[in-house]
Amino acid sequence: MASVTVADIQHALELKLRAGDRGLQRNIYKSDISRPGLEMAGYFNFYPAERVQLLGKTELSFFASLGIEEKIDRMERLCSEHTPAVIVAHGMDVPKELIQQAEKVGIPVLETEVPTTRFSGMLTNFLEGKLAPMTSMHGVLVDVYGIGVLIRGKSGVGKSETALELVKRGHRLVADDLVEIREVSKNVLIGNAPKLIEHMLEIRGVGIIDIMNLFGASAVKSDKRILIVIDLELWDEDKVYDRLGLDEQKIKIMDTELTRLTVPVRPGRSLSVIIEVAAMDYRMKRLGINAAKEFSNRLDQAISEGHGEIPAEEMQ
Repeated sequence: MASVTVADIQHALELKLRAGDRGLQRNIYKSDISRPGLEMAGYFNFYPAERVQLLGKTELSFFASLGIEEKIDRMERLCSEHTPAVIVAHGMDVPKELIQQAEKVGIPVLETEVPTTRFSGMLTNFLEGKLAPMTSMHGVLVDVYGIGVLIRGKSGVGKSETALELVKRGHRLVADDLVEIREVSKNVLIGNAPKLIEHMLEIRGVGIIDIMNLFGASAVKSDKRILIVIDLELWDEDKVYDRLGLDEQKIKIMDTELTRLTVPVRPGRSLSVIIEVAAMDYRMKRLGINAAKEFSNRLDQAISEGHGEIPAEEMQ
């Protein structure tokens, strides 16, 4: 099961630690967040202790109206052994009762100046991205004109060399060799490189190169939504390749369907230019402009008007 630690949240969202530093390595398994308003009133029957607890102005204003014994009771019950962390938002003062109980149990208490609702969205997006279902695929992921293109193919077919050419043409590398893919929401796949090989590209005969150091920060991207899958394969004279593009191929990765293209490789073909055109054509189709369908309609119209008939002398 995917998980993220409290320390990861603290670092990513720049939170200040107020108590419970020994619990920073606690694991979080759920992206749901709890705002314990009813719990502040003493109703813990359905308390989701396994979630991150977020306290804002509403919860803490009500908490301030309680008596001393009630405050201690609420914080003892809030800081259960299963609670990963408590975050105080909106720059509110952290109650001393919370700090005392958190230190006792070893639960991190973090604070932020960001308004509660906005921070809730930030934290949810971060957790959903980290805890989303994940798979790994061999290939190269590049950002071409804003379109995430996953290039696949057998070893030695030229995936990394094509990616290098695309980077030289102004596009951005996301991952080479191994792409980690997360399904962050319905029909949304985000790809990134494992930390070990981030920004790295392997070129046979040259070795491992660091794209960011060679071409600058604008030549790389940490992650990208995948929209097209392009399979490179060596040209097969006996195989019939799609020449019109009327029948769109699809590939399913986890529960998401993506557009899939098969591009044959042989000397003289500029794969980088072909991939650029494929990305631009995908964007045009999303805008409702489909060149293949337009050509088919023109052909049907020409045939219906008699312009597509074969002259009799050519039939002899």
